[in-house]
Amino acid sequence: MTSRLGGHILVDQLVANGCERAFCVPGESFLAVLDGFYAQRDKTEFVICRHEGGAANMAEAYGKLTGKPGICFVTRGPGACNAAIGVHTAQQDSTPMILFIGQVGSDFKDREAFQEVDYKQFFSPLAKWVEQIDRADRIPEYISRAFHIAQSGRPGPVVLALPEDMLTEQVVVSDLPSAQKVVTHASAAQVADIAQRIAAAKSPIIIAGGYGWDEAACAALAGYAERALVPIATAFRFQDLMDNAHPNYAGDVGIGINPALAARIKASDLIVALGPRLGEMTT
Repeated sequence: MTSRLGGHILVDQLVANGCERAFCVPGESFLAVLDGFYAQRDKTEFVICRHEGGAANMAEAYGKLTGKPGICFVTRGPGACNAAIGVHTAQQDSTPMILFIGQVGSDFKDREAFQEVDYKQFFSPLAKWVEQIDRADRIPEYISRAFHIAQSGRPGPVVLALPEDMLTEQVVVSDLPSAQKVVTHASAAQVADIAQRIAAAKSPIIIAGGYGWDEAACAALAGYAERALVPIATAFRFQDLMDNAHPNYAGDVGIGINPALAARIKASDLIVALGPRLGEMTT
């Protein structure tokens, strides 16, 4: 093994985890990372954006469309603040995402340095996990954990702060294997039980939403609705899970719900929620 800059180790570990694209507004606080992306330009695309809000939203959309963590890099202070709305969207929509923030050097920490922010306090209510990498030799460990957390259970955003001097440390460390996504599902007995409950119900309705949907899953849902003669409603911001012209589509359950649909749900003797958060917008 050869000695590498912390910024290069970080990018190498992203590539090892299958990162094909990252979104960024460049900043002087993570120049070593930019250099690392240049060195890996044949393996991953680095998309330069004009505003951190756009970069974070693009990373969130990438995570939502691919199921893999959307990667975003922003600089400290205003850059991180601008990216916060993308992180909040990822948390609300269960989208896997990792935001990297260039941080002030360790020698200026807690001295109210230029654009210094305590990101653990700032992002803790908005993300699944927030941490700062203080040692370059632990970068592979932190990146691996970030990918695991962003994709495990209910997916969501992870935020990692990167002190400027840590990224320029020269260390010898091995890359870790790619993080493996843990897939959970209902057992055959549970699926059979739900199917029996729907068949026995007088006025069942299914509300679809949440993460993990792809074209095949949406087609399977529509096919089941036709066979079981059950209406399908979609949760807030998930109208695309069902063809809105499909005869079994009942409408979306969110802001400005159709009064007839609201009455139908209230009168239902069985509601099957496939994936949605039953939060304030849906309920």
